[in-house]
Amino acid sequence: MLPECQLLGTLGCHLCELAERVLMPLVLDNGLLVELVDIADSEEMVEAYSLRIPVLRRVDTGAELDWPFDTEQVVHFLL
Repeated sequence: MLPECQLLGTLGCHLCELAERVLMPLVLDNGLLVELVDIADSEEMVEAYSLRIPVLRRVDTGAELDWPFDTEQVVHFLL
């Protein structure tokens, strides 16, 4: 079973849209659960992630995978 993840980003972020496209096959074909988190909702998150987004974060371990990433890198990150 794949761990639940969060995709940290914000509205209007082109790179965040690309990251979503990378993740969608894993969501649809493998049941990956990904919560989209808008960093603009938190000053702390903006300060921590504004220059790094999109970032994929595992909920179980807190491990983070910074963009750019591809499907193979995501699968390795999740195992």
